[in-house]
Amino acid sequence: MDVFGSATQAPASVAPERHPSGPLPVQGVPVGQAVRKALGETGLRVFPLVLGAAEFGWHVDLRAAHAILDAYRERGGNAVHTSDSFAAGRSEHVVGQWFRSRGTRDDTVLAVRVGRNPDNPGLGSVNLVRAVEASLTRLATDRIDVLYLDGTADRATVLEDTLATAEWLVESGKVRALGASGYTAAQLVEARILSSAGYPRFTVLDVPYNVLRRSEFDGDLRLVAGAQGIAVTPSQALEHGYLSGAHRDRDRMGSSVRGRQLAASMNRRGARTLRALDHIAEELVVPPAAIAIAWLLAQRVVSAPIVNAYAAQHVDELVQGVGVQLSRAHLAEIARATD
Repeated sequence: MDVFGSATQAPASVAPERHPSGPLPVQGVPVGQAVRKALGETGLRVFPLVLGAAEFGWHVDLRAAHAILDAYRERGGNAVHTSDSFAAGRSEHVVGQWFRSRGTRDDTVLAVRVGRNPDNPGLGSVNLVRAVEASLTRLATDRIDVLYLDGTADRATVLEDTLATAEWLVESGKVRALGASGYTAAQLVEARILSSAGYPRFTVLDVPYNVLRRSEFDGDLRLVAGAQGIAVTPSQALEHGYLSGAHRDRDRMGSSVRGRQLAASMNRRGARTLRALDHIAEELVVPPAAIAIAWLLAQRVVSAPIVNAYAAQHVDELVQGVGVQLSRAHLAEIARATD
């Protein structure tokens, strides 16, 4: 998951008051509201950055989470990703309360990943239906726009059986489009063959992918996604927050899970990559995180990265990546640093 805060981040503090000589707040429709991209063949159009809710209900409390969601929406964002396993379902509760309090459900593309909640584990027919029903209840909605099936959560259920259940969920109106997470290239090919028999197609793919982490996607998975016209929504866009540039000292990482994840990137290759991002960020006058996002959006098959945030001010850094156009020279510089 991608976060800006340190490995021992405390809840976000209240933002400072606006300075009298600072820029005036923009009134009216957010500029970003006009920035939309087709999400593959789903029929949905999204802001090219999906806000992840993995930290909500865990490191980010209700009030701070709603501030993050508000900041994202104020900048034109319209797509939120959560999971029934994030904070044991509390993330979905937080997002659902935001829908109710702000009246934003109809304006938001809602993506949910299922398969790992211990109450309804796996992708078998009974548990899959129960998982979706439970998510709908927590999210205070009657439909999920993109349902990601977590293929790593269940290696026993036959894919045809899972897709047959998904077909019922789509036909009943509970799900609009189907996404894959953790599926291999061979499984995506199998799913496309099954779609010729009437089963729903995978139209979206979630895969860990960023400028430092390319091996899981580059290769057969990328070729199949491109050939099938599948929209790719990469997770781990900032490699657990390392590519934000906020974490550079291994001695300060601690022994937590996130600390170990960050420390794993603190090697020569990681340092070279951050220096390249820093150089380009300074040239374009944007944060390093924006350059990492822009690199992903420069990949032809990528529709919208999924990125989590700890605080509302981080949203400003993230959305700047949507407006950055990297030149061939910039992309070549990043490629040299990461090789």
